[in-house]
Amino acid sequence: MVLETISRIIKIQLPAYLKKLPLPETIGGFARLTVSDWLRLLPLLGILALLGYLTIRPFLPKKKKQKDSLINLKIQKENPKVVNEIDIEDLNRTNVCYCRCWRSKTFPVCDKSHIKHNELTGDNVGPLILKKKIL
Repeated sequence: MVLETISRIIKIQLPAYLKKLPLPETIGGFARLTVSDWLRLLPLLGILALLGYLTIRPFLPKKKKQKDSLINLKIQKENPKVVNEIDIEDLNRTNVCYCRCWRSKTFPVCDKSHIKHNELTGDNVGPLILKKKIL
């Protein structure tokens, strides 16, 4: 039943549809088509455009930014850079910055590698800053 329906569409209805289309004999004939003629051609032109796109799609350049390479997927995404300050009373130094991008060459201490990471990926990760309150 399904194959009979598909066969009928391909053998009878599609040729009948194509015969009714107002296809001009020359390229200049397209300029003389009426709005009504163009509206009747739209479904065919849409299908041809889709098939053309699907044909060239594998050859199109890939996007350079990959969102799956982001480290921070959901924390404070509305901010250009996420920086947290935490007061800890028993630090040896006044300020300590810890890496959260996993790119620091001095990990776990931040060496500002997150700046390059953010530029390359569009991420917004920043260091964790621990501050000692001075009384």
